[in-house]
Amino acid sequence: MNKFLGYRCSICKTEYPFTQALYICPQDGGNLDVVLDIATIKRKYEIADITSRNEESLWRYLPLLPVADPGGEKTPLRMAGWTPLYSPKPLAEALGLKDLWIKDEGRNPTASFKDRASAIVVARAREIGAEVVVTASTGNAGAALAGMAAAVGHKAVIFAPKTAPPAKVAQLLVYGAQVILVDGNYDSAFDLTIKASEEFDWYCRNTGYNPFTAEGKKTAAFEIWEQIIVRANPEYSPLSIFVSVGDGNIISGIHKGFKDLLALGWIDQMPRIFGVQSEGSAAIANAFNRNSEEIIPVTADTIADSISVDLPRDGVRAVRAATQTNGAYITVSDNSILKAIASLGKVGIFAEPAGATSYAGLEKAVELGKIKPNDPVVVINTGSGLKDIKTAMNAVKAAPIIEPTMEALKSHLER
Repeated sequence: MNKFLGYRCSICKTEYPFTQALYICPQDGGNLDVVLDIATIKRKYEIADITSRNEESLWRYLPLLPVADPGGEKTPLRMAGWTPLYSPKPLAEALGLKDLWIKDEGRNPTASFKDRASAIVVARAREIGAEVVVTASTGNAGAALAGMAAAVGHKAVIFAPKTAPPAKVAQLLVYGAQVILVDGNYDSAFDLTIKASEEFDWYCRNTGYNPFTAEGKKTAAFEIWEQIIVRANPEYSPLSIFVSVGDGNIISGIHKGFKDLLALGWIDQMPRIFGVQSEGSAAIANAFNRNSEEIIPVTADTIADSISVDLPRDGVRAVRAATQTNGAYITVSDNSILKAIASLGKVGIFAEPAGATSYAGLEKAVELGKIKPNDPVVVINTGSGLKDIKTAMNAVKAAPIIEPTMEALKSHLER
């Protein structure tokens, strides 16, 4: 663990030893950043030490991660991350962009970005001897935890709102987690999880609460750096990165990853980071637009369940991800999200509503002139459309039903 100096509160900047078992700052409740020992890493590693690795998962970045190698065979825990990067020319042309990439997190073992965080948290739980890991989730974080825990025989407890999409609940159950549906929203499940972890001494994975979640999510920044800036063309900088935002932990994790790279001297400048929220769940965007870091709760109402949050738990760092990188926040309607699902589908990418939200945000940013034709852009699809088939069906026209005859087929084709 000599790669790390400890924790630092994102609000008051108080530092704590890495050995302390902490979730948030005891003084003000601020989110904790894990602090790299930059000097030690610089002495031990160069860029080539990372890019020459054969490991095709987030574990290729082990020198920059706050956990030890979990070892073992290629279970889902070992396979999270290193997701594909697509270059869909039809979408780039439609938007008038020279360079556009879609990073498809739906290709993770449990089909969402949340596998990155859960892999790191489960590895940490095993290191500290925690028997049970618990989390609150609308589905994806829970499925990721359940899948990663099942891969190594660890116990997982998931609290989810009873309104979570059935496909996501099915994942939780099939992976063998103890699933408890809460008669309330995500925020009430989150609060109950905190109380349960304190009462039963469970290790809490909650997003925006456990500092190791952002450490897992920052690996997406490392991959974008390696897949585009290092390998494809170093002149693709600064990139503009679009990511959907709910509780704020994904965007803050991506920001953290690029800050680590900048501190190491492995990039010359930060990418511009754009957060995209549904108009019906826009607490962080509202704060950004007020030039404030005060996160005022909303009553969330959006089809994008994965980013439907009343009170974001990582809001301050999420605001800073945009303000400190010359980025911005964009809000989009649910109708725009549905259209984005269909647009991505036409180039072979099946995105859940939260995943399509980032693309809807790019469309709006181009329309508003925030993105220019020569700006290289990465859009992150955070999860597979198989997570929410009901909403996917609302994004397209229903398939016709005909009689099994050539006459019926010809009649249909003529129409």
